[in-house]
Amino acid sequence: MVRSGRPEQDTGRRPNSRTTAPDLRMPALGAAAWLGGIVAHHSGRLGYAGLVGLAGLLWVSAPRLPPGRLRLLLAVLLVAAAAVTGTVLRHDAVRASPLRDLAAERATADLVGTVVSDPRRIDGVAGPQVVVRLRVREVTSRGHRLRTGGSVVVIGAPGWTEAALGERVLAEGRLATSDDPGTTALLTGARDPTRIRGPDPWWRGSAAVRASIRRAVEHRPPDQAGLVPALVDGDDAGLPDAVERDFRTTGLTHLTAVSGTNLTLVVGSLLLLARAVGVRRRWLAVVGLAGIAGFVLLARTEPSVLRAAVMGTVGLFAFGPDGRRRGLRALGVAVAGLVLVQPDLAVAAGFALSVLATAGIVLLGPSLARALARWMPRGLADAIAVPTAAQLACTPVIAGLSGEVSLVAVGANLLAGPAVGPATVLGLAGGLVGLVWPWAGRLCGTLAGWSVGWIIAVAEHAADLPGAAIGWGSGAGAVAALTGLCLLVGVTLARLLRHRALGALLAVLLLLVVLGVPGRLWSAAAGRWPAPGWVLVACDVGQGDALALAVGPRTAVVVDTGPDPRAVDGCLDRLGVEQVPLVILTHFHADHVDGIDGVLDGRSVGAVETTALADPPGGVALVRRAAAAQGVPVSLASYATTRRIGTATIQVLHPDLPEQVDGPGDGSTANDASVVVLVEVAGLRVLLTGDLEPPGQAEVAALVGDLDIDVLKVPHHGSSHQDLDWLTSLRPEVALISVGADNDYGHPSAQVVRGLEGVGAQVLRTDRDGDVAVVADGAGEARVVTRR
Repeated sequence: MVRSGRPEQDTGRRPNSRTTAPDLRMPALGAAAWLGGIVAHHSGRLGYAGLVGLAGLLWVSAPRLPPGRLRLLLAVLLVAAAAVTGTVLRHDAVRASPLRDLAAERATADLVGTVVSDPRRIDGVAGPQVVVRLRVREVTSRGHRLRTGGSVVVIGAPGWTEAALGERVLAEGRLATSDDPGTTALLTGARDPTRIRGPDPWWRGSAAVRASIRRAVEHRPPDQAGLVPALVDGDDAGLPDAVERDFRTTGLTHLTAVSGTNLTLVVGSLLLLARAVGVRRRWLAVVGLAGIAGFVLLARTEPSVLRAAVMGTVGLFAFGPDGRRRGLRALGVAVAGLVLVQPDLAVAAGFALSVLATAGIVLLGPSLARALARWMPRGLADAIAVPTAAQLACTPVIAGLSGEVSLVAVGANLLAGPAVGPATVLGLAGGLVGLVWPWAGRLCGTLAGWSVGWIIAVAEHAADLPGAAIGWGSGAGAVAALTGLCLLVGVTLARLLRHRALGALLAVLLLLVVLGVPGRLWSAAAGRWPAPGWVLVACDVGQGDALALAVGPRTAVVVDTGPDPRAVDGCLDRLGVEQVPLVILTHFHADHVDGIDGVLDGRSVGAVETTALADPPGGVALVRRAAAAQGVPVSLASYATTRRIGTATIQVLHPDLPEQVDGPGDGSTANDASVVVLVEVAGLRVLLTGDLEPPGQAEVAALVGDLDIDVLKVPHHGSSHQDLDWLTSLRPEVALISVGADNDYGHPSAQVVRGLEGVGAQVLRTDRDGDVAVVADGAGEARVVTRR
């Protein structure tokens, strides 16, 4: 365009110019809300003292500050104060609830509430049970009826599997306290619910679509049929344990949970379809908002889903015009809003990972995509850039949580990434189309199954590589060093990828990682699995116990067998165990005995010894049937006996029952009848405690007096129901917690973990560390080697 005979000047101030400085005002408000929530969660009302100090500092500095910066600092202070206040009020409301007092007294109660989560089947203390969450409206207990609120987790009979999200029900059971500060109480032993009112139409429609998605893939192999619903709407109930383990090892776990990626794929596809049929401008925004609302209904309105929806919406900004500026502003608003509405998110690991992943996509994703698009198709560049940016941003937090860095995570995400979009969109299409034409839904489901088949193959291959994950450490120094390394990579990666030759070189290096070359080198340097000289291994069998005690070459005593025969069998195979002179079953709960076939099949087993309390009956019958089928004798673990088996000396400390006795039949007293053994092997003293609770712990404490041990198997998966003074008095060097990832019990208790760490114990958890081996160094010291 020409004015006055001269060309118009380009000022360089276009909103989408790459040289435009980022607007950090909204991110500062988001950070203030987040920090305020963290401080209030850990310090309660003491958080106000810090706010007063900041306000005083601001008052003194105000005359010297520019007006714009002063307004920003005032806004930061107000948002932090709002976060502290919201957190304090939320926790006060939970503590002041009458349900809390009734739970402390273990009162029976009738609750009227609304089902706010999908039922999940678990192996409970009395056999199969169902876990579901209620938002309470009314409670009746001890002759009084109260109108109250709060969130209650119900652990009840199998009839709860029929409870539909959004319906109002009457629940009867016994209240118990919860370790989760956001949960008012637990309702245990709940009878089948009484339906008062059905769910609203939108919940019925959501349930129909979810069921249609499952039907669309039910003809596929179990791993594919389980993964497609998990990708589309977070429905992971049918996902095999083996797939979950492989995904955890390879950094693909985020695919099996509802995340911002799911929303971005679903809503992005919907917007592309809308554009194709002629929708433009503001109507596109309407379509996008409708898609977000539909996604939330489909994936459920739980805090994690709302968080994913918000972060996914922020991610949509990143790849639009002026993506970095708009994305940062949206991210700041999202963080502040989420923390103010749901204060407990401030200290949730999932929230931190979600925020960092989104920040990585906003800050690094577009530049990576532009660099790659110089020499590859734009769609492929985006598919590579998004998971790379997210994984790079999350790596320090993942290392802080697990103490490990996955060598294959980036490669696995890059290889799996191109199949995620088609699998998600085709799976959703199968569910929607299948409501009208089931045959067409099955066709879409078949295509979605083929897509996830590639993802599963990537996960299986990468998880089997030697050194797929390496120990890094979770201390402040280790995390800080890794953060610096990730920042360095983030700053330089986009510049390197602009050049085809450097990009090809990086691709070769990535291929070497995927083929396991660094893992093999690391394994050669750090030692193989099983670790030479191992004396005890806590097997990663999910929410349960399975321990192997080395007593000779390829020979081990097995203490408990976990809930899954395949899991314990795989652990023993990896250890090379062929001879099992003795299996000790501490008690008959499913999470300690249901895996017994995995130990007995294919190995030479000498005997099985159990607790004298024959309860629950289902577990007793299963053990006797499995042992009889293999011709293995079953007897009681005799109290106070000491014997030598191979290289180990084993003494039974508990329970003091001379003959078998029957329990109440519901397994409620089984934990305190756990067999407790003291083992001396290779110069180490090891205490294995089953699921012993405070009364039983007091009996053992009275028996052994001032006992000093090297290794402690923490009782009952690290639950809060412990005699913590006694556990810490044992002064263990190593404390092992056998626990399942994302379990519904709140195990392990943070207080128990902190207490053990406070006396110098190195605390290892199978949900984060995988199989954990204790190695004797020959000088009476224990060291630990893990295998994810």
